[in-house]
Amino acid sequence: MLFWWMNPLIKKGYEKPLEETDIPALGIEDEAGTQYSMFMNKIDASKSSLFWIIVSCYKREILVSGFFALLKVLTLSAGPLFLKEFINVSSGKEAFKHEGFVIVLGLLFSKCLESLAQRQWYFRTRRVGVQVRSLLSAAIYRKQQKLSCSASTEHSSGEIMNYLMVDTYRIGEFPFWFHRTWTTGLQLCIALMVLYNAVGPATVASVFVIVLTVMLNAPLAKQLQNIQSKLMEAQDMRLKTMSESLTNMKVLKLYAWENHFKGVIEQLRELELKWLSAFQLGKAYTSVLFWASPALVSAATFLACYFLGVPLDPSNVFTFVAALRLVQDPINHIPNVIGSVIQARAAFNRLNEFLGASELQKDQVSMEYSAHSQYPIAIKSGCFSWDSSENYNLRNINLMVKSGTKVAICGEVGSGKSSLLAAILGEVPRTDGVIQVSGKIAYVSQNAWIQTGSVKDNILFGSTMDKPRYEETLKFCSLVHDLEILPFGDLTQIGERGANLSGGQKQRIQLARALYHDADIYLLDDPFSSVDAHTATSLFNEYVMGALSEKTVLLVTHQVEFLHAFDSVLLMSQGQIMHAASYQELLLSSREFQNLVNAHKDIVNFPNDNMVDYNGDKSPFKRETAVVLDGGKESIKNAEFDQLIRREEREIGGTGLKPYLMYLGQNKGYIYATLVAIANIAFTSGQLAQNSWLAANIQNPGVSTFNLVQVYTAIGIGSIMFLLFRALLAVDLGLQTSRSLFSQLLTALFRAPMSFFHSTPIGRILSRVSSDLNVIDLDVPFTLSFSISATLNAYINLGVLCFFTWPILFIAAPIIIMAVRLQRYYSASSKELMRINGTTKSLVANHLAESISGAVTVRAFKQEGRFFARFLELIDNNASPSFHCFAATEWLTQRLEIMATTILSSSAFVITLLPQGTLSPGVAGMVLSYGLSLNMLFLFSIQNQCSLANQIISVERISQYMDIVKYTQDASPVLKGISCTFQGGDKIGIVGRTGSGKTTLINAIFRLVEPSGGKITIDGQDITTMGLHDLRSRIGLIPQDPILFNGSIRYNLDPHGHFSDKQIWEVGKCQLDEVINEKKGLDSLVVEGGSNWSMGQRQLLCLGRALLRRSRILILDEATASMDNATDAVIQKTVRTELKDSTIITIAHRIPTVMDCTRVLVVNDGEMVEYEEPQKLMQTEGSFFKELLNEYRLQISRAGLQISS
Repeated sequence: MLFWWMNPLIKKGYEKPLEETDIPALGIEDEAGTQYSMFMNKIDASKSSLFWIIVSCYKREILVSGFFALLKVLTLSAGPLFLKEFINVSSGKEAFKHEGFVIVLGLLFSKCLESLAQRQWYFRTRRVGVQVRSLLSAAIYRKQQKLSCSASTEHSSGEIMNYLMVDTYRIGEFPFWFHRTWTTGLQLCIALMVLYNAVGPATVASVFVIVLTVMLNAPLAKQLQNIQSKLMEAQDMRLKTMSESLTNMKVLKLYAWENHFKGVIEQLRELELKWLSAFQLGKAYTSVLFWASPALVSAATFLACYFLGVPLDPSNVFTFVAALRLVQDPINHIPNVIGSVIQARAAFNRLNEFLGASELQKDQVSMEYSAHSQYPIAIKSGCFSWDSSENYNLRNINLMVKSGTKVAICGEVGSGKSSLLAAILGEVPRTDGVIQVSGKIAYVSQNAWIQTGSVKDNILFGSTMDKPRYEETLKFCSLVHDLEILPFGDLTQIGERGANLSGGQKQRIQLARALYHDADIYLLDDPFSSVDAHTATSLFNEYVMGALSEKTVLLVTHQVEFLHAFDSVLLMSQGQIMHAASYQELLLSSREFQNLVNAHKDIVNFPNDNMVDYNGDKSPFKRETAVVLDGGKESIKNAEFDQLIRREEREIGGTGLKPYLMYLGQNKGYIYATLVAIANIAFTSGQLAQNSWLAANIQNPGVSTFNLVQVYTAIGIGSIMFLLFRALLAVDLGLQTSRSLFSQLLTALFRAPMSFFHSTPIGRILSRVSSDLNVIDLDVPFTLSFSISATLNAYINLGVLCFFTWPILFIAAPIIIMAVRLQRYYSASSKELMRINGTTKSLVANHLAESISGAVTVRAFKQEGRFFARFLELIDNNASPSFHCFAATEWLTQRLEIMATTILSSSAFVITLLPQGTLSPGVAGMVLSYGLSLNMLFLFSIQNQCSLANQIISVERISQYMDIVKYTQDASPVLKGISCTFQGGDKIGIVGRTGSGKTTLINAIFRLVEPSGGKITIDGQDITTMGLHDLRSRIGLIPQDPILFNGSIRYNLDPHGHFSDKQIWEVGKCQLDEVINEKKGLDSLVVEGGSNWSMGQRQLLCLGRALLRRSRILILDEATASMDNATDAVIQKTVRTELKDSTIITIAHRIPTVMDCTRVLVVNDGEMVEYEEPQKLMQTEGSFFKELLNEYRLQISRAGLQISS
C-alpha cells in the first residue's frame, strides 16, 4: 500500500545511474506472454470487439481499482462537510467541547485514507495500461507474421510501426482515465448534494450551468474524434514515407533525391500539423470550458441566491466554495479524459481493422513433415494469384518433383520463377488445383535478408551450435576466407540489411543459413547472381551438387551454364511452365529453350557484331578526362568502427535544464512559456481575489448582496479571459516547437553520412519519429502549461495558509525542504527509467521492422515462434522500466500527499487553538477551503512535473539525432592506392571476385565514403570540393539492389515530374513497355519496396531512370544480374547505343558483359591489379583478368560443348 518495495530501486538509482540489469524483472502475471495467452483465450471464446475483449480480460482489476476510485471520491467528499462544521465551531456554534480537535482528527484521517485510495487506484490502472500495451503489441506482431500478401499492401511497414509505437501507447493510457468517466459524474452528484445543503434551491443554477457546459462540449467532442482519425491517417502517411526513405537512404543519396523526398515528408508533416492544430485547439477550448465552469457555476449560483433570497453567510458560502473545489479536480481532468477517450477509440478502430485483416491460409499448401515421400513437391492444375483475383500470376501449374532431384527454373524476366517458389512456400494464394509439400524447407531469397547481429547468429538462425557441421557449412559456402578478413570473424556485427557486407557475402550467408538448417527441400532463388564466376562455380559444385547431393533442390537461375547438371529444367513464360524436361531433351524439343541457350552461347563467344563501335569519330568532350582516381597508400576507408552496430547511447544523470531549454528555445518558446506563466498567475490571482472579496465582505453590512455577487462575477469573468489566453499560448507553443524540432531532425537525418545509417538500426530512428514525436506533439505542450499552472496554484494555496496561520511555517518550512529533497531523490531513478524505456523501445521497433522485411524467410524456416518469443522478451524488457517508473511516481506522490495533509491538519489545529474572534468565520472558511484543495493541487502539480520530466526525455532522444556530424571515424582501409583515369566517353568495366572492393569504389566516386589519402577528380575538379548534391546529380546509376518506392511507375521513373509521358515511354527501349502495358501503363501501382514486381523488372525500371536522366557519367553496378542472358545482351547494347556519348562504368560478375568495354579495371583485395583494354589483357600471360575469364569459360565449357553439338 505504501510502495515500500520500491525503496531498494530508488535508493540504487540515487547512488548511481541505473542500468537495465538493475531493474527487477516483471512478475509472471505482468509478462507479455501471460497477457497474450489470456487475450487469445478470450478472443477465441468471444466475437466481441477488441475493446470488450480487453475489458473481459481485466474485469477483476477494473472492479478492484474501481473500488479504490469510489473510496477516494467518498473520502474527498467528506472535506466540505468537515469545513462546514469547522466554520460553525469558528462562529461559536460548538456542538460539544473540543469539537474542533475532533474535526481536525477526522480531517487528518479522511485525507490519509483519500491518499491511500487514490494511489492504489492510479497504480492499478497504470499497471493494467502496461499489461494492455504488452498484450496489443504481442497481438500486432503475431498478426504481421500471418498477413496475407493483399493485407501487407494495405498495411505498410510504416503503418504497422505506427500501430505498435503510437496506437498501443494511446490505448495503454486509457485505463488510467477509465474510472474518471464515472467518478467525475459521481463527484458532481455528491457536490450538488453538498451545494443543495448549502444554498438550497439556488442549486438549480449550478445544475443548469453544468448541463450547459456538457452540452456545449458534446458536439466539440464528436468533432475532435473525427479530427483525431484524420490526424492518425496523416501520421501513418508521414511515417510510411519516412520509413521508406530511411530504409532506402543510400539510393536517395546516390540519385541525389534527398531534397525531393525530404520535401514530400515536409508536405505530409504540414498536413499532419494542420490536423494536429485543429485537435489541440479543440482540446484547448474544451480545457477552457471546463476550467472556467467553477467560476461560472459559482457566479450563477450566487446570482440565483440573490434573486431567490437565499441568505449568504460564511458557513454556506465557503461550504459552497469548498464543494466547487471538490469538483475542480475532476473538471480539470475532463479535457484529458475526453482526449484519452477520443484517441483510444480511434486507436481501437484502427487495430480492429488491422487485427481483422486477411491472413495466409494454412490450407493453401498441404504440408507434411515426413522426409520419406517419393514426391516431396506435387502440384496438380495449380493456379495462384497474389491478389486472390482471377488475374492469375501462375496458372495451370503441374509439377511432380521426385525426392533428391535437382530442378532448375529458368525463363525471361517476370515469367513467374520467384512466384513459383513463393507458391510452394504458401505465400501466394491458391485459387485452383492442389499443392502438396512433404518435408522441411529451407529458402534462400533473391534479395538477401540479413538480420542485425553477428554472422554466426545469422547462420545458426535459432539452431543449436554443432561445431563440425558449422565449420563444414562455412567451407561449402566459401565463407572461410571472408571470416578471416572480417575484424571479429563470425562474431562481427552485421549492419542492418547487411550494410557492411558485399552483395555476394550476404547471399553466401543466406546459403549457409539454409545449409545449416539441414532441410529436406531447398528453394534457392537466383543465389549466384551476386557472386563472381569463380565463386559461383565453387558454390554450385560444392554446395548444390555436393552438400545438397541427397536433397531436393529447386533453383531459379539465369546462368545457363549450370543447367546441364540438373535432373530437370523448367522453362517458364508468362506464369506458366512451358516445358519441363532434362537439359538435353529441352535442347532437342523446345525452340524457346534453344533461343535461351543460344543467347548465352553468343555472349560466351563474344561475337564482334554485337558490339558497339567506340573507335569511330569522337567529339573532343569524349576524350576529356572524365574520372581520375589518384590514390595514396590508403585511399578509401569503409564505415566500420569496431563492431558496427553499437548499443544505443543514452544520456546519463539528471537532464538538467538542457532539454527544457532546447524545447523552449525553438521559435521564441521562452516568450510563450513566460506568457503562459503570467496568464496563469493572473487567473489564480483572480480566483484569490474572488475568495478574498467574499471573505472580507460576506458579513460587511456596507456591501449589498447584489454588489457582493456582481464584483465576484466580474472578477471571475475577467480571470476566464486569462484561461483562454493560456490555452491558446500552449497550443501555439506546441505547434511551433514541434514544427521546428521535426524540421531540424529531418534535415539532420537526410544530411547524415551513410555510416550513420549503417551503424544505426532503423528501429531506433523510427521510434523517435513515431512515439517520441507523438509525445512532443500531443502531450508536452499541455503538460508544460499545466505543470506551470499547478505548481503556481499549489504554492499560492500554501501561501494563503501560511499568511493567515503563520505558526504553521515552523512545520511547513521543513516539510517543503524535505519534499524538494525527496523529489530530487526520486528523480534520479525516474529519469534513468524513462531513458531505459526509450532505448528498449527502439529494440522493439527494430525487431518489428526486421521481422516485416524478412517475413517470408522467417515463415519458410518455421521460425515464427522463436521470433515471437524474442519479441515478447523485448516487450517485457521495455515494460519493466515503464512499470517501475510509474510505481516510483506513486511512491513519491504518496509521501508528498502525507506531507501536504500534515500541513493542512496543522493549519486547522492552529486555527482551533486561536482565541475565538482572531479570524473571522469567513477568513477561517477561506483558509480551510484552500487547505482542503492543497492535496489535490500538490498531486496535480507532482503528476504534471513528473509527466513533464518523463516526456521531456523524448526531446532529449530526438536531439541526439539532430547533430549528426561524423560517425565511425576509425576504420581499416578497404581500397588501397588505386590510381587510374577514365577518359570521357570511355566504357570502363570493373571486375573482381566478390568482396574485392568494386562497390566500395563506386561509393567513393559518389562520396558515400571519403578518401583518407589521394583524391578523385571529375572533369579536373576534386570531388571533395564539390557539393554532394551537385556531384551526385551529375552521375547516373543503376544500383546492385534495385529499389522502387510506393507510388506509380511514372513516379518511380521520374519523381520530380521533369519528363513528359512521351519521353518516359521512350524507356521502352529497355524492354519495359511490354511489362508496363500488361498492367495499367505508367499509372501501374508500385507497392512499398516494389515487391509486386519481380527483381528483374525492378532492375529494368532502374535502367529506365538512367535512360531518362542521360547523365554524362553512368555507373552500372551489377545492373543486369537478375536478368536472363538475352535480356542482358539487349540491355547492354541499348545502354551503349543510347548513351554512346556518356562515360559508362560497369561492374559485372558476368565477364562477357565487359568484353566490349574500352578498358577493364581489375580489383582484388581492395587494390588495382590491372587496368587495360580487355583484348590486351586476354593476350597477356599471367593476367588476373585472363584468369577470371578462363574460370568463367571453364564453368560453362561443358554447356558450351553441348550447345555446339
